[in-house]
Amino acid sequence: MKQYTYLLLVLPAIIASCGTVNEKNKGKGFNLFTVEQDKQLGAQVATEIDADMTTYPLLDTVRYKNVYDYIYGIRDSILNTGNVDFKDEFEWRLRIIQDDSTLNAFCTPGGYIYIYTGILKFLDSEDQFAGVLGHEIAHADMRHSTRQMSKLYGVQILLDVIAGDRQALKQVTGALIGLKFSRKFESEADEKSVAYLCPTSYNAAGGAGFFQKIQDMGGTRVPEFLSTHPDPGDRIEHFHNEKIVNGCTGDNTYTNKFKEMVGLLPE
Repeated sequence: MKQYTYLLLVLPAIIASCGTVNEKNKGKGFNLFTVEQDKQLGAQVATEIDADMTTYPLLDTVRYKNVYDYIYGIRDSILNTGNVDFKDEFEWRLRIIQDDSTLNAFCTPGGYIYIYTGILKFLDSEDQFAGVLGHEIAHADMRHSTRQMSKLYGVQILLDVIAGDRQALKQVTGALIGLKFSRKFESEADEKSVAYLCPTSYNAAGGAGFFQKIQDMGGTRVPEFLSTHPDPGDRIEHFHNEKIVNGCTGDNTYTNKFKEMVGLLPE
């Protein structure tokens, strides 16, 4: 009880510090979690995912070294633009989940990124993958997960996590793995994807390629997670408009290189 009394007394100071301690938090909205807690939560989620090979069969980083080297190179191209605010604070670790039926990727707080083989095999070119990767990096860089958690769970969950309640931490971890972002956050991540790719030689609207393929297929393979997202057609237009607004001139797709990498994935 004394511990909770103390936390209630210091909570206003904690909340006041959220989003203002680090200049990089400007424009990232209300968040009950600190940047350090983003890192801690992300590490916790990654530990649980890595230990559950039944649900998340990860490709071995040694056996598939060439694949990992390739996607890490794309990650570095994005991080080295200087447009990722938490480039040096977050991990930006990549792991591939062997599941050809899932067209998805996700990123925990603190930058632990997971990519399904399904989306790698679905995409056609490196710029499309770079756009998807930039989108996931943006979710962590904009701190979307903990911003949304702040709205969903409020002050109490923060009190419990700070107090060391392992059940509360487990609840947060489970929620982060299956978290569905708001349409606003998805649009923000799309915009950031274009901004990240803009200084590179990539087609900065590469992320539109995924949604173009979905649209071309007539919605016959629309992933369930897209049901709460902006319409694919609107997102395609948004990507291209952002490219124009930002004055991006890159147009490389690196299709052959990407297909060579996909050929190294397990069948």
